[in-house]
Amino acid sequence: MIHLYFGDGKGKTTAAVGLATRALGNGFPVIFVQFLKGRLSGEIESLSKLGAVIFRGKSGEKFFSKMNDDEKSQTKKISVQNFEDAISLAQKNQKSLLVFDEVCAAVNYGVLPKTLVESFLKNAPKELEIVLTGRNPPLSFVEISDYVSEIKKIKHPFDEGIPARRGVEY
Repeated sequence: MIHLYFGDGKGKTTAAVGLATRALGNGFPVIFVQFLKGRLSGEIESLSKLGAVIFRGKSGEKFFSKMNDDEKSQTKKISVQNFEDAISLAQKNQKSLLVFDEVCAAVNYGVLPKTLVESFLKNAPKELEIVLTGRNPPLSFVEISDYVSEIKKIKHPFDEGIPARRGVEY
């Protein structure tokens, strides 16, 4: 089945990591793909130690909107390659959990072609559990998904100028 965690609230990646931890604890392989994130983060370290296969990367540390054209082009190449490599691995071991963290942003920024993601989701092996996260998902992602959870921000310290904190936001 396909899970979609979206919205402007904190907790989308955390929900995906929680499900990945549950799957790993039950002996299921986990493939975790992070788009548009490059900074080291606690969840990636933990998932890696628990045996998840991790795909991530982008050109530099800047937000995508602040990248120059060359950095954007490199980030697109890395993202498409990671998407394809993760799918290839998942298709070899179909009874697994495949997480596409920040896939909505990757599609919305044009880093991943929406048609590429939609085609995979529509034709994914039935034994594969898939998680999508991010803000502003395309309507097609909502329609394709079996579980749809909106995470709504009511209040967040970032709005008061408090930066992301290690161990809490990353």
